[in-house]
Amino acid sequence: MELDIHEITARLPHRYPMLLIDRVLELVPQERILAIKNVSAGDSFSRGMDGGNLPMPGPLILEAMAQAAALFSFAEKGAGKSTHERPEEAAAVYYFLGVDDARFLRPVLAGDSLRLDVRALRLSRSICKYRGQAYVGQDMVAEATLLCAVRST
Repeated sequence: MELDIHEITARLPHRYPMLLIDRVLELVPQERILAIKNVSAGDSFSRGMDGGNLPMPGPLILEAMAQAAALFSFAEKGAGKSTHERPEEAAAVYYFLGVDDARFLRPVLAGDSLRLDVRALRLSRSICKYRGQAYVGQDMVAEATLLCAVRST
């Protein structure tokens, strides 16, 4: 399953400048997502005071991973893929609770296409744990374990 920007904005409450997913290349419900953030010179974080090209801040790379995780956590369940019930997408709020084992290996600059590979480690009715890895080309630029909560509204 692939998602374009219109399908992404229909599923996430984030909007520019905090929407950090441009496209979903692959989505396996309750298991894995492969998403893209195209880093641009127009992004608010990339413009230095002297006009220089600043790297994408690490916390924003983590936020992009969390947004990707939210997208696939609420995706349709495949037959036999899930053994627990999840809150309905429209009636749930997704909270980014914490991060463990974060590593940032190289800067992500304007012009880079950041590929986010996020996999479910543990999904339950209220707490979810993921392992995210971010790549530019074949090079891993960041990785982290993310903890998120799902709450009914």
